[in-house]
Formats: sequence, structure tokens, C-alpha cells
Amino acid sequence: MTQPVRVDLVYFNAGGGHRASAQALQQALAEAGLGWEVRLVNLTEVLDPGGTLRRRTFSPEDYYNARLAHGLTLGLRTELRVLQALIHLLQPSLVRSLQQHWARSEPDLVVSLIPNFNRALYQSLAATLPGVPYVTVLTDLADHPPHFWIEPGQPQHFVCGSAHAVRQALEAGHPRERVHASSGMIIRPDFYRLDADFDQAAARAAQGLDPRRPTGVVMFGGHGARSMLGIAERLDDVQLILLCGHNQKLAERLRAQPARAPRLVLGFTPRVAEVMRMGDFFIGKPGPGSLSEALHLGLPVVVTRNAWTMPQERYNTQWVREQGFGLVLPSFRHIAPAVRQLLEELPRYREKVAGLRNRAVFELPGLLERILREQPGAPGMPAGLSSAARGEPVR
Repeated sequence: MTQPVRVDLVYFNAGGGHRASAQALQQALAEAGLGWEVRLVNLTEVLDPGGTLRRRTFSPEDYYNARLAHGLTLGLRTELRVLQALIHLLQPSLVRSLQQHWARSEPDLVVSLIPNFNRALYQSLAATLPGVPYVTVLTDLADHPPHFWIEPGQPQHFVCGSAHAVRQALEAGHPRERVHASSGMIIRPDFYRLDADFDQAAARAAQGLDPRRPTGVVMFGGHGARSMLGIAERLDDVQLILLCGHNQKLAERLRAQPARAPRLVLGFTPRVAEVMRMGDFFIGKPGPGSLSEALHLGLPVVVTRNAWTMPQERYNTQWVREQGFGLVLPSFRHIAPAVRQLLEELPRYREKVAGLRNRAVFELPGLLERILREQPGAPGMPAGLSSAARGEPVR
């Protein structure tokens, strides 16, 4: 019996976006009819299974989840460079640990969905399993060089979700045949499987909202953000759906706020796509995942760009402006006049957003299959692909 192709998707728990992208890709690969064994690999658990490094130095999660606190003293750009310098210092140790992992797991294909560690990941794989292809799937709309997503001098593949990122990879010296454009960021397949007969007015009414009133969806990741309190206060006359994730205290404070317009405050829900469809526009941070989800569902966006914006997310705000997908503010203190402006021009913004066609999660299986098939000595591959693996819609 032929052993299935083993594919490792490398992620870490940094804000949830990398893990969500890995899970979405795993689901798409399972539905593509390839018959692969797809494994999720948490890099932190590989490098530091006992937690010793996390206790004594850092982890990827520490950097991302505590970035604001550190930024008060260092600044986000400086903090990123400090992290990268530490990774460079630990490079020999990281490579040795990863070599041991690859020797045990013996993947046929490795796909990275994380930044900063791709030099160590690639070098360790090339030294342990020469010829096994390595693919970096950018889960940001742009690289933030140096040594963030795109490492020069590594004969690997890159999947880029924007024309800007494609240019960055080419300018870094990578050959065009190893730089692949996707139509956007990876978002979960369930965002494509929504009821065509969805009745927005009925859904709003069922949740105690006014069916006829313009509605904003406010979301800041899986744990919300304190800034949602100020947004809700400044928009007390705007109908809002506020998604707080696992932050129950934030949800309670928002429910206690007085408001002149109806609002729905929700904790964690696995039905984010259905909830977002009840809205007309989106308010949140300029993360590539949340932006892509909102825009896919037809919601123009309102985001900020300032000193607290993550360096790798600053291009996202430029992209929103250039594409006409919404408004970029210096601070949410300006949210009230911004929302008034957005609602006055909502048809124009909706028309721009409607032109976006993101099929990335369904494009990746076919692309990865081709990369593996073209590799010398590649393991046996199925004769044909399902419609999902060819990038066609899943119905």
C-alpha cells in the first residue's frame, strides 16, 4: 500500500491568524481529493516542548501577544528588530532542533505560514531532507524586510496574496517560477458556503436589531480590544454588532454602556461569517485576516494607522486607501464623522468591494500539488484533482 503524501503546515499561536490560516488550508487540502496526510505543526512546541525557552527568554506568542506593552518603551519597529536579532543569535540551536523534528516526521512537503523563522526552517529542512520542497505562504499582504517573510538566497517557493508582495519577492532575487500569486489572503472555507437565500433584515430582527438601520460590525480578533469601548461610546447612535471573542469582561462592559441605537454584543462564536453578514460595514484593526473576511462578505472597512499599528500591517492601510475599500483614520477618536462619511458614500464603497474576488484557499491545493509534482523524485500523486483542488468553487 502506497504511503500518503505527508504535508506539514507550520504555524504558531500569535494572535490567532497564523493558526486560522493553517487550519483553513488543512481543511481545503482535505476537501481537494488529494489523499494527503496533512499535519499541523506548532513551531513553538517543536522548538520548546518543555517551555524552558519561553520561561527564560521569549516565544513567538510572547512577542505578538505582549507587543503593545513592550511598544510603550521600545516602539513596535524596534521591538521587531530585537526579536529578529535574538532569533539570529539562536539560529544554530533552532536549526538543530528543527533537524531533529524533520528527521522524525519525514514530510514530503513543508508549508510555512509564519514570518521571522523561515531562514531556520528552510536551512534545517534542506540539511535533513534535501529535495523536499519548502513553501512560504505569506499571511500578510506585504513583506516587512529584512528577514520577515521573504528570505533572499533560499531556493524555495513563495505564495503572495498581493501584487505588491509578488514584486517584493522578485526584487529579493527569487526567480519568477518560484513566486506564485494568489488572489488574496487565506480565509476559512465556511466564508464561501453561506446561504444564498440569506435574509439580512430577518437575521437582524431575530437578534433584536432594527432591520432597516445601517449596521456596523466591530471586531478586534479573538479577545477584542479596549478601544471597542470608545468606539461604542462615540457611536452610541449607530446600530452596532460588537464581537468580543473570549473577552467576557469586555462584553459585560459594552452591554452596560448606554446607547441610543440598538446593539448586539457577542462573546465567542464559531459563526462569525453569519454574524458579519448582518452588517453593512466593518470597524477593526487592519489585520490581513479580518480585512479579508470583511471584504469578502461585501463590507467596506474603517481601520486606523498610527504608532500602534503593527509594522507588517501598515501596508494594509495603504492598500485599503488605494483600492477604495474604506477609510483609514489616525485614531478611533475620529470614528463618528468617519462613519457618517462612509454611510453617505456607501454605494460607492460597496461597488469597489464587490470587485474583489478572493479564492486563495481554493487555489492553494492545486498550486501545492503542482510544486510537489514538479519536484524531482516526488512521491506518487493522484491522477486527477477534485474541483476544490483546481481552485473551483465549493458548492
